Amino acid sequence: MKNKVSSFFYHLLALTLTTVFLLPLFWMFSASLRPAGLPPVFGINWLSSPLTLDNYARIFDILPFARYSLNSLIVAFSGVLFTLLTASWAGFGMSYLGRKDRLRLLVLSAFLQMIPFTALWLSRFLLFAKLGITNSYFSLIAPALMGTSPIFILLFYWTFRRIGRTVFESAELDGATLYQVWWRVAMPLARPALITVIMLSFLYYWNDFINPLLYLRSQTLYTLPVGLLQLQEMDKTNWPLLMAASVVVTLPALAVFSVLQRSLLSWISEE
Repeated sequence: MKNKVSSFFYHLLALTLTTVFLLPLFWMFSASLRPAGLPPVFGINWLSSPLTLDNYARIFDILPFARYSLNSLIVAFSGVLFTLLTASWAGFGMSYLGRKDRLRLLVLSAFLQMIPFTALWLSRFLLFAKLGITNSYFSLIAPALMGTSPIFILLFYWTFRRIGRTVFESAELDGATLYQVWWRVAMPLARPALITVIMLSFLYYWNDFINPLLYLRSQTLYTLPVGLLQLQEMDKTNWPLLMAASVVVTLPALAVFSVLQRSLLSWISEE
């Protein structure tokens, strides 16, 4: 009886928290279905009448949102791919180091994590301008070549350390090269860290607003966050139109999160 009561309250709490997080998304979607030009509703009005899908067609007519979506997908998936490669390589290499060398890199990673991102804007812009890589996709995915964030490198490092160096050494004794140990042994065993880094890095590059604003000059390279700003500057009071654009920006991130969360939960249940 006690277990049933505990299970009931656990599921009730989970349902309550889920509802709290989903209500803003539902409100955003319902607001996007209102006729264009209407002011925001005061109070709670989840489904107003009449409902229309015209706002979704209009945002693609007003601005090249299809091109912006393609740019965001290119940047996000390229950033995720390079982040996985560089962060996992760095974490794997750190797991092979001696205690003193690992400690130095851990302290350096913690120090780099404390540096505010705004402190890098000017120096990074001058560097990219000198190299001639501004106004390109590369200027947006360049952080991925360094693991994007020290946190991602540390996630892989902690995971590989928990696996144990003896597992990797056993594979080497069987004739595997260092690359084969990383690809065939380390990465399959680091699935939780892998899924976590994919989630976080995808959200980082998908939602990135500052870098496209700093480095891009051509409209054909703009991503969805910049497009959303353009739409807001064109008509700041057209809330249904802005909410429709917000739904377009939000849905891919929700889809990726849902798929990866299911993969993570299925892997945990298998364990």
